[in-house]
Amino acid sequence: MTKDLKNETTPHVATKPAPGASVPPAGSGAEKPGSSGLKMVVIVMLCLLVVAGAVWLSRHHTGAANKTGPGARPLELPPVPVVAGTVIQKDVPIYLNGIATVQAFNTVTVRARVDGQVTKIAFTEGQDVHAGDLLAQIDPDPFNAALQQATAKKAQDEAQLANAHIDLNRYSEMVTNEAVTQQQYDTQKALVNTLLATVNADQAAIESAKVLLAYTTITSPIDGRTGIRLIDQGNIVHAADLTGIVVITQLKPISVVFILPEQTLGPIQEQCQGADPDLPVVAVSQNNTNVLGEGKLAVIDNQIDPTSAQIKLKATFPNTELRLWPGQFVYARLLLTVRKGCVVVPDSVIQRGSEGGAFVWVVKNDQTVEARPVKLAAELTAQLKQGEDIIENGLQAGERVVVEGQYKLQQGSRVKLADASGEAEGRSPKAEGNPKSEGRSKGKN
Repeated sequence: MTKDLKNETTPHVATKPAPGASVPPAGSGAEKPGSSGLKMVVIVMLCLLVVAGAVWLSRHHTGAANKTGPGARPLELPPVPVVAGTVIQKDVPIYLNGIATVQAFNTVTVRARVDGQVTKIAFTEGQDVHAGDLLAQIDPDPFNAALQQATAKKAQDEAQLANAHIDLNRYSEMVTNEAVTQQQYDTQKALVNTLLATVNADQAAIESAKVLLAYTTITSPIDGRTGIRLIDQGNIVHAADLTGIVVITQLKPISVVFILPEQTLGPIQEQCQGADPDLPVVAVSQNNTNVLGEGKLAVIDNQIDPTSAQIKLKATFPNTELRLWPGQFVYARLLLTVRKGCVVVPDSVIQRGSEGGAFVWVVKNDQTVEARPVKLAAELTAQLKQGEDIIENGLQAGERVVVEGQYKLQQGSRVKLADASGEAEGRSPKAEGNPKSEGRSKGKN
């Protein structure tokens, strides 16, 4: 009886789970075997689906970005702003350019031809003179005296000759009558001939004295311009002096001497044998901005300088405006020929590929560009570059080509055309980076 009461009155004590042990939810039975592995399979499959979708999207966007030309998607790169120009066809003059020196057509150093004192200087420095104009006067008195002395000597000898002639005539009559011997007659005849020769010598002395007297008056031998005076009035000059009195240079016409490489001799000779053998030559200032005159080729030197492999040429210029001056350094441009109907583009259009070939960027009608190889015309040595290139093959007149902005282009790139000032359609000059426009905008603000 006592044992039963103890069993009925003893309370039930709940046991606590161990720390970290999972407690199954109330009313649920024990967890089924294999449920954890099924969850892992589902998670792995979901991850694979996500990775496959990411790969597909990446390939899809890459293919769309690589499309160019008319079928390109709207998501492609924006158009590249470029400056375009039109290929033209025209006649192109071919010039050969050489360094030149201007030389006076004639240069004369006026010197005294007799000794004496300069009594007069009749010119001013830098004066234009003509042939025969008085330049200086040397004291003529000593030469006048010499002339008078030679004249008097001739008169004396002429009187003796006249007397000898009379005796000779008398002897010629007497020799027939044997009044004089033949020897006396011959001796008198020889005396006449001697006196005749003396008179002729006197005449020559007179002519010489006249020439020396004429040398005391110094005149200009050519038309030209005087330089700086080399001697002053009152000085004694001598015929052996090397300095002279003044230098006269002929400026109208004037000569230009220039040099070209020996490779140009053949083409020049070929052109000189044509209808117009006098090839035009243009003289240009050293800064290549001012044309100083136009002339004609006059002389091709008869030999090539072996040390420099160059040939010397001379051209003659009218120089009516005196823009060319002796000793001046200029550039001489020889017009060799004119090529008819050439396809021409600016120099900046020509690009060079990795293998050295020339190509241009051609703008097509759909506003995309293509790199087109071209063949340039051969150039002569010393040929003048005029900012243009002649295209022999690869382009036609009227096509549009890129003049500026090629460094951003690729095959098939779309472009936005701008004019030479940098303005493009639909964009303001400021948007294109025009400094003048920015300055005006800042001024308004």
